[in-house]
Amino acid sequence: MQFETKIVIAVRDDLEPWQELNITAFLMSGIVAENQIIIGQGYTDAEGNDYLAISGQPVIILSGSSNVLRNMRMRALNRAVKTAVYIEEMFETGHDKANRLVFSEHNPDEENTVGVAYIADKKIADKISKGAKLHK
Repeated sequence: MQFETKIVIAVRDDLEPWQELNITAFLMSGIVAENQIIIGQGYTDAEGNDYLAISGQPVIILSGSSNVLRNMRMRALNRAVKTAVYIEEMFETGHDKANRLVFSEHNPDEENTVGVAYIADKKIADKISKGAKLHK
């Protein structure tokens, strides 16, 4: 199946593996919250056990330097593409309210973005992610 949009999640390339996975999960939850239509139907195995539904659309995972992620964030803002963003100061908080507070204290042009995610038309998504590489 061909999709007109692309889901992109990019993480900074100098993070610990647990941080990359944590950020990816948080950011994907933001994509799903705004785009519930991407969730398919639940799954059932051969024994009749039911499982939760997951995204019906592939997700591209990228990585890049702090400069690359900042640029992605700024390009998305300039194109009015809504993003989910995680900044490094959020690693020091312990809950959602504290995350929002620390996030509100920083500007998008700072080089503290450690993760950014969005869903956009394929061509726009590719322009936003310029400079990022496929995550290894």
